[in-house]
Amino acid sequence: MNPLASIGRTTISFFNTIGRISLFFGRALYHCFTPPFYGRLLGRQLIEIGYYSLPVVGLTAIFTGMVLALQSYTGFVRFNAEGAVASVVVLSITRELAPVLAGLMVSGRIGAAMAAEIGTMSVTEQIDALTTLSTNPFKYLVAPRLIAGVLMLPLLVLVADIIGVFGGYLVSVYKLGFNPTVYLERTWDILEPLDVVSGLVKAAVFGFLISLMGCYHGYHSRGGAKGVGAATTNAVVSASVLILAFNYIITELFFAI
Repeated sequence: MNPLASIGRTTISFFNTIGRISLFFGRALYHCFTPPFYGRLLGRQLIEIGYYSLPVVGLTAIFTGMVLALQSYTGFVRFNAEGAVASVVVLSITRELAPVLAGLMVSGRIGAAMAAEIGTMSVTEQIDALTTLSTNPFKYLVAPRLIAGVLMLPLLVLVADIIGVFGGYLVSVYKLGFNPTVYLERTWDILEPLDVVSGLVKAAVFGFLISLMGCYHGYHSRGGAKGVGAATTNAVVSASVLILAFNYIITELFFAI
């Protein structure tokens, strides 16, 4: 009976976690749209998530665009289809690579920071102190982070789109010998508004997921420093997995054949 008991415990634990996340999601979403709003906290999170994440997102985007152009060229040259490099770079960057890689980078940086900060407040009973002082922890801690994540990640992805395409342009023109005018013309010809919009929608969803997982795991962390460390790890892993899962779901909705 031990294997069956183990399966039962795992199943119950799984659905228990899903229920807790769903309740947390509902409460957090409610407090994002109801007053009072803490403008100063929101502004600080906008800067923390957006401005301070620009270097890592920019570096990731430019090197991704450069590698993508180089790898595409080495594959297409076998079929005399070198002209498709510009199309592959801009579509791959705007539709998939910029939102997914930016989401993963921000998850590692911001999701971990949120879980660590809120987790430390939880284990040191600072969240209970907020409740004692008649301050709703969801409005003070969770809502500003969720709103900032939804607002700033699309802006980061838009910057990543530009930098990533520019990285592909640099390699294509200065290393592979493409004509700059022709390369830019092919980039503009193949690019459609839906390609950019789909990436920005993904970014908004990813920003919400990153903030939600960071806040959830931090809020429910227990057991001192060890619990905070586990919450940080769980926040990054769960957010990364959800980013990849929702990336497929949103792609299916936008580009289903």
